[in-house]
Amino acid sequence: MSRNRVHPTLLCVVGAVLFGVAPSPAQISDSPPTIGSNMPSDIDPQSGFRLPLPNREDLDEAGKKAYDRGTAPGATIAGLQGPAGVQLFTPKIVEHMTAINRYLRFQAGFTARVREIAILTTAREMDSQFEWVAHEPEALKEGVPQQVIDVIKYRRSTEGIDATDALIIELGRQLWRDHKVKSETFAKLKTIFGPNKLVELVMLMGNYAGTAALLTAVDMQLHTGKQPLLPIP
Repeated sequence: MSRNRVHPTLLCVVGAVLFGVAPSPAQISDSPPTIGSNMPSDIDPQSGFRLPLPNREDLDEAGKKAYDRGTAPGATIAGLQGPAGVQLFTPKIVEHMTAINRYLRFQAGFTARVREIAILTTAREMDSQFEWVAHEPEALKEGVPQQVIDVIKYRRSTEGIDATDALIIELGRQLWRDHKVKSETFAKLKTIFGPNKLVELVMLMGNYAGTAALLTAVDMQLHTGKQPLLPIP
């Protein structure tokens, strides 16, 4: 994954294989789109990644539930051409990981703005094109200003934007780029969120760092018709 290295302990605890689940309406279909012939040769044309999707009838009960959740309208952002498709290979842990993801995103008490800035910052520092393309529109829908999105996307200075937004961005940059969080950054965030919520904010970011690692490993391709939004060489 180029220059970004994620601390292995954090990935094991909060994000080794974590999958985005959103209650909002999403654009998915009962089966993933066929991928164009210009994709890498090891990409399966139906799944959009390096593994063919299992047949539903070949899965155990946990796998069938995961399959149905991945194809249910509104259940996931990306459908089976995304983390939900990869999770079919780990059906015994899907329910647990989904519950962790759901809690961190929707039940931990973060505003949608905080949540999406944390996710976008992690996606950017991990250079996860798939995560970014999924969450930039979500961030805009939730009211994250374009200026803040561009600060994250183009790795600009956080000077001049909302102070809390800036601190979340700096936290993500220090975690995934510097591998060291400054004392003053931690102290300011603790004042804003309190110690419990601050730990959960880091866990949310770890959640999406783990997902980014998973997507990188299977070389997840963008959905047909989606254009890359991150300026990655």
